[in-house]
Amino acid sequence: MYLLEVEPLDLGEDVKAIGLELIEPENREPVRGAEAAQVWSRVLPALSATEPWAFDFFSHPERVQDYCGRHGIAYRTTGKCMVIEAPEEAALPALLERFAGETFGVRSGGPLLAGDGALEGDLARRGVDAYHQTYPNYFFCAVCDFENGFLTLLTTRLWASEVIRRVTPVLADLEVEVRIPR
Repeated sequence: MYLLEVEPLDLGEDVKAIGLELIEPENREPVRGAEAAQVWSRVLPALSATEPWAFDFFSHPERVQDYCGRHGIAYRTTGKCMVIEAPEEAALPALLERFAGETFGVRSGGPLLAGDGALEGDLARRGVDAYHQTYPNYFFCAVCDFENGFLTLLTTRLWASEVIRRVTPVLADLEVEVRIPR
């Protein structure tokens, strides 16, 4: 059994954020490996629901491109930013497990459909800090630090209670308890 804690984060007056932390309840250590990848591969689509979503890789994109090429995962590049739009469900856990040691981003929402070259260029230069000014335009932007068990959502459209409502059903068979920290 694992625990996914969901809580509002205080990242400053100009940022609305929600933290998700996947831990082992006995020792509060982050869940890693295939088990964590399975959980996160269900959480991300559930959060987006009907909105389009994509990964943003901006650190070492050549390794991600090589992996995607060998596994038939479609992607596009804008400068040094690589975007993978909603990978197939079957490919998602292995992709997340393979790159869990990297910090990368996720975007969800309408602007994704038209492309956002300015943001993608900024991601290549500044990393996830580029989301700070743009996240209100999206359903959410997120920072993935799965090696340490974290997903940080930047959003003006989701609340912790809504995150819990969306992810609880998709994790039920994995024996993951989803709650606000006590």
